[in-house]
Amino acid sequence: MIIITKNVIALTAPEFVQLRAFARIDGAMLSLLWMTSFCCYILGLTSPLYGLVALLLAVATPFLVGARLRRFRDNGLDGTISFMRGWAYSILVFFYGGVLFAIGQFVYFAYVDHGYLLHSITNMLAVPETANMLQQMGMTETLNEALQEIGQMRPIDMSLSILSNNIMAGIVLGLPIAAFMQRTRPLR
Repeated sequence: MIIITKNVIALTAPEFVQLRAFARIDGAMLSLLWMTSFCCYILGLTSPLYGLVALLLAVATPFLVGARLRRFRDNGLDGTISFMRGWAYSILVFFYGGVLFAIGQFVYFAYVDHGYLLHSITNMLAVPETANMLQQMGMTETLNEALQEIGQMRPIDMSLSILSNNIMAGIVLGLPIAAFMQRTRPLR
C-alpha cells in the first residue's frame, strides 16, 4: 500500500515496510501496557489501589505512543517525519496493539473470567447508596438492560468491540501525537 497525497507524504514500498515494522514492535509494547492496565482494573474491583494504577496506565497510552514515535522519527528516519507519516504510524501502533490486546481479552473472557467481571459490577451497583442514586437519576432500568446485554455477549463480541474502540482511539489520539512529533528538519 502506498499512501500519496499532494506533496505531503509519499511512501515508497521500503518506507512502508519500515513504518509497519516499527509499528508492530511498538504495538506489541502498547498491548502489554493495556494488558497490564486491564489486569489492574480487574484487581481494582476489590482493591482501589489497583484501580488507580489501571487508570494511570491507561492515561499513559498517548505518552507511550508519542515516545515511540519520537524514537522512530529519530532512529529510523534521521530526525524528520511529516504529520501524515506520524499519524499513519500512530494509527498502525494502535491497530497492532489493539489486535494483540483483543486476543488477550478473548482468552481472559473465554477461559478465565467465568462471569466475574459482570458479577463484580452488579454487586457494586447493588450497594444501597449506589442503587438509590441510580434510582433518583432514573437510570436503574437502563443500567439493568445494559448489564443484561453485556451478560449475553460472547467473548469474541466483547473483544471485537474493544478492538474497534481502540482503533478509533488511535485515529483520534494519533492526530495530536503526530502534530507534536512532526519535524521537517532534523535538529543539529
